[in-house]
Amino acid sequence: MEEKSDIEQILANAKAQESHRGKLKIFFGAAAGVGKTYAMLESARLQKKEGIDVIIGWVETHKRVETEALLEGLPILPPKIIKYKNIELSEFDIDAALNKKPTLILVDELAHTNAPGSRHPKRWQDVEELLDKGIDVYTTLNVQHCESATDVVAQVTGIIVRETVPDTLVEKADEIELVDLPTETLLKRLKEGKVYLGEMAKHAEQNFFQPGNLIALRQLALRYTAHNVDEKLLSYKQTHATFKILGARDKFLVCISESPNSVRLIHAGKRIASDLGVKWSVAHVETSLQLAKKDRTRLSEMMRIAEKLGAEIVTLSGQDIAETLISYARSNNITKIIVGKPEKPKWYEFIFGSVIDKLAHKCKEIDLYLLSGESQEEPVKVTTPDVAPFPKKFFFNTITIVILCTVIDSLLFRHLALANLAMIYLIGVTWVAFRYGRGMSIMASFLSVMLFDFFFTHPYYTFAVADVQHLVTFAVMLTVGLAIANLTGQLRRQTTTTRIRESKTQILYALSRDLSKSSYPDELFKIAIRHIQEFFKCQVIVFVPDPNNKLNARLGYTKEELSDNEIAVAQWVYENEKVAGKDTDTLPGSSGIYLPFVATEKTVGVIGIFSSEDKQFVDPEQFHMLEMFVSQTALAVEGAQLAAATLDAEAKIGSERLRNMLLTTFSLDLPEPLRAISEATSDLLKPENSDNKPKREKLIKTIVKEVERLNSLSSEMIQIIESKE
Repeated sequence: MEEKSDIEQILANAKAQESHRGKLKIFFGAAAGVGKTYAMLESARLQKKEGIDVIIGWVETHKRVETEALLEGLPILPPKIIKYKNIELSEFDIDAALNKKPTLILVDELAHTNAPGSRHPKRWQDVEELLDKGIDVYTTLNVQHCESATDVVAQVTGIIVRETVPDTLVEKADEIELVDLPTETLLKRLKEGKVYLGEMAKHAEQNFFQPGNLIALRQLALRYTAHNVDEKLLSYKQTHATFKILGARDKFLVCISESPNSVRLIHAGKRIASDLGVKWSVAHVETSLQLAKKDRTRLSEMMRIAEKLGAEIVTLSGQDIAETLISYARSNNITKIIVGKPEKPKWYEFIFGSVIDKLAHKCKEIDLYLLSGESQEEPVKVTTPDVAPFPKKFFFNTITIVILCTVIDSLLFRHLALANLAMIYLIGVTWVAFRYGRGMSIMASFLSVMLFDFFFTHPYYTFAVADVQHLVTFAVMLTVGLAIANLTGQLRRQTTTTRIRESKTQILYALSRDLSKSSYPDELFKIAIRHIQEFFKCQVIVFVPDPNNKLNARLGYTKEELSDNEIAVAQWVYENEKVAGKDTDTLPGSSGIYLPFVATEKTVGVIGIFSSEDKQFVDPEQFHMLEMFVSQTALAVEGAQLAAATLDAEAKIGSERLRNMLLTTFSLDLPEPLRAISEATSDLLKPENSDNKPKREKLIKTIVKEVERLNSLSSEMIQIIESKE
């Protein structure tokens, strides 16, 4: 019973922490025209009748008479007018909504893209901010706008949906109400002009609103709703029925490369993990540091997509992709691995081996899923890894080394056997691999075999082979050369990767070491600024709140050059404890990216990073590294502030104790000896006691005794005051 009460207390605390967040209800449908907005307005009117403070933030009636009739009696928030390219655009006014702070607000079309200049690029981000401020939200959403469903929708309808909502937001909805209509009824509504009007209706009927498309979308919507119901049921059972922790649950690992088709794997992994209600991760194995900039950028963007969809992202290092993935999967209790179909040609897999075949042989108890990598994007051009354009210097130096080996062999030709002459070439291949990489060493291997055949095997000065045994020599020589090239290239890459990781570790250690040397917040901020500028090559500014929680630019660069908009972004980040600014989903038009210094108890400030490199922090590794810098600094600053507050509190307590002691001394200890001295002195001055020698001596002794007592009290007080100082 005691254990159960403890758990109930934990749940109560968790609910108390989440009680400030508003509740989200999504009116969910398979397509436009099923009646989502109508159902939302009907539900809102019922809430209004029950005395709930309801306001319409944004509703699209599409000029449907029956829908517009439901607006009567409900207060409507005026739209925000945004000027863009000499055009006035109407948008949902989130600031006005926050100022009104109703109990419930209606925000139609969750997947809508806001006009440029809005606080957030997407309307679902406006909804998240409303929820964070404790406002309940009603909204609408079609299934094709769920991010993980876009590739399925594209396959079914042939249309790529650009406006999407992260599945994580849909999954966090407190309630999803499915608004459904039979396909025949929806098509009838379309023909009657109750979905779209005029030419738009004809275009929809000829393209998106095909019976097959609507049936498939309806099935997809039902599946999403069923999954949400399953999640609610599981949550209810865990809360009310059993608190036992399940020992073994499935966990997915999605393996991606820099190929554009990997986005499909991420979406598929999200759907499978959601259907099974399990955790999932997305991993990329670094085997080469020579990826093109375009590929690196694409890979970073895909990792960000995976992170938005709720995946744990991880970058692994290793030359054997299959072995690296299996090792990671086993160490992290991963039960299922998802990979894409191979894109390499058969000859490449024959020479270098197939990752999928290796995974299939090594996975054993781990389930392996092989999914199609088809995409709506243009086909990926297959290139051989590690073979990138080489500097001309590498090319000429490689040829020079092979020629030098040939000269040495010509001098030793009459003194050494052919096998020993071949060793000279292998030494050259090894040197080329070590200095210039795998690509140059492969070229050196082929050149060495050709020159060895041309100059040192009979018939001389021709590529013909008289002795069949020489073919074996050539094959062994080429195989060993390629093996040396491959192994040396792997060693170079592993060394480089290790050096990079070691550099990051040293940077973080240096930051921690320097932060431990100071106990003043301003000094700690300066230390963080110096390290961030050195590592990221960016300009940095730190904002610190004043007693009224208004940010002031305290440390860093361009204090006087910051616009009011930039300071407003920093203030928003401080108040909401979220990242915003350049390359983020919130206020992306800013010139810098802003992160809050969030410590364990409070936010101690905001840091602004101004990078000259576009999309520097789109790379998840770079951004997570920045977050580590910021979090370490925040904890150090909070510790310094707590230490200062502790010292101040101790000083105040000491002063209060001294004050109380002085009051006690003057009110209790001093009056008695002073009264005794006063009475003895008065008696001593009386005429009748002037000739009474025994009496006079007694009075004098009393005075001396009480004076000594006062002197002792005075000494004790001086000692106490000196000790406090």
